[in-house]
Amino acid sequence: MAATLRSKTVCTECGSTNLLRDYDSGELVCEKCGFVLSTTLIDQGPEWRAFDQEQRDKLPRVGAPVTWTIHDKGLSTTIGWQDRDASGRRLSPEERARLYRLRKWQRRSKVSDSTQRNLAHALSEMSKIAYKLNLPRNVIETSSMIYRRAIQKQLIRGRTIQSVAVASIYMACRQCNVIRTLEDVAVAANITKKEAARNYRFLLRELQPEVPQVDPHGYISKIVNKLALTGETEMLAMGILKKASSMRLTSGRGPSGIAAACIYISSQLTDERRTQGEIAKEAQVTEVTIRNRYKELAQKLDFTVSL
Repeated sequence: MAATLRSKTVCTECGSTNLLRDYDSGELVCEKCGFVLSTTLIDQGPEWRAFDQEQRDKLPRVGAPVTWTIHDKGLSTTIGWQDRDASGRRLSPEERARLYRLRKWQRRSKVSDSTQRNLAHALSEMSKIAYKLNLPRNVIETSSMIYRRAIQKQLIRGRTIQSVAVASIYMACRQCNVIRTLEDVAVAANITKKEAARNYRFLLRELQPEVPQVDPHGYISKIVNKLALTGETEMLAMGILKKASSMRLTSGRGPSGIAAACIYISSQLTDERRTQGEIAKEAQVTEVTIRNRYKELAQKLDFTVSL
C-alpha cells in the first residue's frame, strides 16, 4: 500500500516529487520535466461556488447538528412521502407498496420500546413549554439532558411526564441563569406549583446537580420591564441591591422579595411611583414581604422615602 501511494506522488519519468495539480484541466503535472502523470483528477471540493465568506457560511456541506431535544438526537433518516424515484418518475404499484411498508416500519423503529416513546413524548412537551416561556436554545438543550439522566436512573416511574418535564426545565433555567420562576413554568405546563416543586426537589435529591443560587439582579430587570419603568429607576434599584449585597443584607432572603423591595424604593425616589400591590403582583410575592424587606433596607442603608 505504501509503495502504491509513493508511486502516485512521485514522477515516473524523473522521480521528482514536485507535482502540480491543475484542477482546471484535471491533470497532474510534474513541475520539473512537465510530464503529465494523470488526466483524470477528481475535485474533492464542494459542488457549488462561493465568492465571499457569507456565501460559504450559507452553503455548508454538512447536515443538521446533533441536538438533545429529539429522542434520536436528530440522526435518524426519513423516507419521503412522494412515490417517485430520483428522476421524478412515478413508481410502479409494487414499488409503492414496498415503499409504504418500509416507511411504516421505519416510523415504528424510531420508538421501538416504552423508554423511547416516553422520551419522544416528553421532549415534545418540553419544546411546547419552552416556546410558551420564550426560553433560549441552551436552556432547552440542558433540560433535555436532565430528563435523559432521569430516564437512565429510572426516576420517571410513578410520575407524570409533565411534572418531571417542568422540574427539568426549571432546573435548566437555574443552571443557565435564565430568570423564570417555578410558578411560571408550572402555569405553562398546566400543573400546580406544588406538584412541580415536589418533583424538582426529587430530581435535585436524586441527580445531585450543581444548581447556582438565583441572582436578584435578573429579577430586577424582569420586574422593571413588566412595570414599564425607566432605565434610571432600574439603575438605582441595581445600586441599592449592590449596596445591600455588600452589607450581607440579602443573605437568607428570597431574591424576588429583595428585588421587589429595591424596585419599590427606587420608584419612590425617582418619582415613578408604583404601589406595593402592583410590584408584588409582577414579582409574585406578597405585599407583606415587600414591606418587611423595605423596612430592613431602610433601617440599614439609612435613607428616607416619602410615601
